[in-house]
Amino acid sequence: MRAKELRKRSKKRVDISYIHTLGIQSYGDDNLYPQVLRNIIAASPTGTECANRLADFIEGNGFREVNFSEYVVNRRGDTTDDIHALVCKDVADYKGLSLHLNYNMFGEICELNFVPFENCRLFGEDENGYISKIAVHPDWTGKKIRKGKAILVKKENIDFIDVFNPRKEVVLAQIEAAGGIEYYKGQILWLSMDGNYVYPTGKADSVVTEMCTDEGLSNVKYRNVCCNFLPSGMMITKKGASIDTDDDKSNKNEDTGFSDTLVQLQGDTNSVKILEVEITTEEEKPEFIPLKSNNYDKEFTVTDASTVERIYSSYGQEPWYCIRIGKVGFSGDILEDAFEYYNSIVSKQQRMIERAFQKIFENWYEEVNPSNDFSVQPLKYVRNAAVPNNNGGGI
Repeated sequence: MRAKELRKRSKKRVDISYIHTLGIQSYGDDNLYPQVLRNIIAASPTGTECANRLADFIEGNGFREVNFSEYVVNRRGDTTDDIHALVCKDVADYKGLSLHLNYNMFGEICELNFVPFENCRLFGEDENGYISKIAVHPDWTGKKIRKGKAILVKKENIDFIDVFNPRKEVVLAQIEAAGGIEYYKGQILWLSMDGNYVYPTGKADSVVTEMCTDEGLSNVKYRNVCCNFLPSGMMITKKGASIDTDDDKSNKNEDTGFSDTLVQLQGDTNSVKILEVEITTEEEKPEFIPLKSNNYDKEFTVTDASTVERIYSSYGQEPWYCIRIGKVGFSGDILEDAFEYYNSIVSKQQRMIERAFQKIFENWYEEVNPSNDFSVQPLKYVRNAAVPNNNGGGI
């Protein structure tokens, strides 16, 4: 089919509109795209595993410059390494980052703080298409509680902070406009991998349907084990006989004929019991009828496999998927190759983060990284080294 014939099927992944009451661009039709995406990833076992692995590889072993990684950047005592770890998680999930910068009275950056990317929204564009501020709210769902009250999404609860521009004349003008350094809110460095001041689609966006399916399959497995009826059989006896369940003697219900409620025959902890049913007709001997329960796991085997494969593929983690299903062996060489392969996959995200820190510390009030090296040490697979014994030899 031609592209124009498919346009009705294809839709924008992130709907953007203008919220007049707040003066911001909405991130999704409900302004909660990153929150919804985060919850979908968290509910999917496979999605969570892949997202965490991506974040770990982006973070690597931290900055190469050890002294720089240990440098304290704010009054809370956070180091650059602490901030870097938080940023990597946002880049992995949302393909974006946001950092708050405070300035001193000389127009120099003197403090760096992490701002969750999901807390930021873009201000409306002016007549020249320029976005001058970032709107920051602690919880755009309006459910966060402080001092016993919910922080509603109102203009008075939103901080509108200037976008990053480290030029001293700009910073000093902003300080003066705010009424002094004590009233100045600083700046926000907001970056998106999808473009300059463009809301990014998350890494998991293309497989959100598969992640929801993954969550549903987990629910089916849980209910199949914990809520299915799993008796071994049914004993039919003459009225008045007394045959109880194999491991629990409970009170009989004369009206229904069951020894106890159905709950006692449901789930994994009550599996392989015997159900007793009393009948009123004459019988020469008790009759045992074996029962077979339905195993719903088998109904979703193909769906489960294809769903997991697509999630792994969207994150570029095919080597780990092949190891998981036994397509390739589990050896040090294979894992070493997998680590090297995935380090090349995350290099783009690492470079974006490196450039962000470089922009900040080029304008820091003191020199903290003389080498100007903001690169990250990649993760490497460490083989188990031989442990020497008491005689100095290897084991």
